[in-house]
Amino acid sequence: MRRITALVALLAAAVAIAAPQALAAKGPKDNDTRVQLLAFNDFHGHLEPNTPGTIQVGCCVPNSTNTAWTPSTVPAGGVEYFATHLKGLRTVNTNTITVGAGDLIGASPLISGLFHDEPAIHSLNALGLDVSGVGNHEFDEGLQELYRMQFGGCTAPDHCVVEPFPGAIFQYLAANVVKEGTDETILPAYEIRKIDNAKIAFIGLTLEATPTIVTPSGVAGLEFGPEVATTNALVEKLRNEQGVRAFVVLLHQGGFQNPPSPGPFTSPPNPAGYTDVNGCVSFGGTEIKAIAAGLDARVDVIVSGHTHAPYICPNFDGTGKLLTSASSFGRVITDIDLVIDHQTKDVKSVTARNVIVTQSVAKDPALTTIVDRYRNASAPIANQVVGAITADITRTANSAGESALGDVIADAQLKATQATDFGASVIAFMNPGGIRSDLVYATSPGGEAPGQITYGELFTVQPFGNSLVVKTCTGAQIDALLEQQIYPTTRILQVSNGFTYSFDASAPAGSRVDPASIKLNGTTLSPTTGYRVTMNSFLASGGDGFTVFNQCTNALGGEIDLDALVRYFQQYADGVPPFEPVPPGLQNRITRVG
Repeated sequence: MRRITALVALLAAAVAIAAPQALAAKGPKDNDTRVQLLAFNDFHGHLEPNTPGTIQVGCCVPNSTNTAWTPSTVPAGGVEYFATHLKGLRTVNTNTITVGAGDLIGASPLISGLFHDEPAIHSLNALGLDVSGVGNHEFDEGLQELYRMQFGGCTAPDHCVVEPFPGAIFQYLAANVVKEGTDETILPAYEIRKIDNAKIAFIGLTLEATPTIVTPSGVAGLEFGPEVATTNALVEKLRNEQGVRAFVVLLHQGGFQNPPSPGPFTSPPNPAGYTDVNGCVSFGGTEIKAIAAGLDARVDVIVSGHTHAPYICPNFDGTGKLLTSASSFGRVITDIDLVIDHQTKDVKSVTARNVIVTQSVAKDPALTTIVDRYRNASAPIANQVVGAITADITRTANSAGESALGDVIADAQLKATQATDFGASVIAFMNPGGIRSDLVYATSPGGEAPGQITYGELFTVQPFGNSLVVKTCTGAQIDALLEQQIYPTTRILQVSNGFTYSFDASAPAGSRVDPASIKLNGTTLSPTTGYRVTMNSFLASGGDGFTVFNQCTNALGGEIDLDALVRYFQQYADGVPPFEPVPPGLQNRITRVG
């Protein structure tokens, strides 16, 4: 018996010694929850990969004439490739949530925009999007259309012309958008996802300044609250009432990197002279910096958008928050990894990287079916040749903020409204933010000859469907209007042929435009004389902060801006095919003197 007792004691001692050694070898059991977020923003209905279809990946290569450095780019984007990349990323972690930060629709290419972005929603459903914030472009066609995007339905003759529309499977969130005079949000403010024993709250926010950049009719009856106060109140509420400890903000507001430019062409290019999609170099963005600084310290991640810029900013501006953005048009996916402590339920660590949606992978068959369906339905309209150009006509502005394409569009709108029955207009103004693409001589999306322009290309330039409006504005009001621009060149109205003026960007606000320089066909405008002026419906109701347009009188509605542009190309010169090509605008209507 004593021998058995001694043996038991020896065994017990051996186990006591071995157990700590075993624990030391394996380490303590890790019960932390690991969650993968796959994020993107500013998709804008870009089903196809050709708008623009590239993204910068390196500093510089010589241009064709060996006179300057140009960015090194790779093909990127296209929803068929996007889906394949998403599926590959999801294999890393079964706890994966796919999120968006707004502007998933609106200002879309013809393949989606022609069908009121039903194709974009179909594609986002197929991609497996779970939840998204609402961007400003989700309001382009008003609240009821946003509701149709969420809940489905066919309420107009041009809805559901290809297939039934069920609406979004994913949930739109709008925490800071309420019905006027109430605290009732137009859509849910947040969504909570529980993974293992951890809860993650996703809070969706639209930039507070949305009413200044969306057609006023699109946001009529709505109020856009402050991003910071809205979020902080929700963080406190959700922590206290539902025990949430992990917070992700889906914010449609953002910034941009400012990498140094490459050196002179004679020197080697600067390796830092490009935008690294995973960088956070010389970050700019007053609004997003203020928001990040003001948000509750318990917010862990800000998935941002709006600026179409890529960046990954750990501990952004010392706030302890991760700030990300995935560029635009489905060219980048942000892969975010959260580690949530199994005891405190707080986010323990967070890392992220931006993954370029290369076109070297196989296309996803389900998305190919969707793209082909709408490409075939839109092709007869998209590929119709409606005009020609002599050379590239681009949105690139000169030092005065005037672009060649802005000149052409303003001229088209003036021509459409010059006749007495259509407004008797003598001046046309066009907002540069409404010009969404360039006209490139060598581009042939429908197989047309170089220089020929199709309806689809013009649609991509002006996709909003604004109508033209003619109002009477006095010379003094036009002067005040020009003073409402943001100088030197960030928001300069494009103007029609015959209208000229000069500005001094260094002068005090309110006196930057010399009234004596504001001329129509060489004659200075009289402050008290009324002039018939054309603008689109977005500007006509004070869009982009141009409130002076609201003071102008005797409004007369006109045709859709795109129709006016198409007819301008069709009727340029004699208007008989083969069309006389339209040359780039001369960019000589606005003069910057300071």
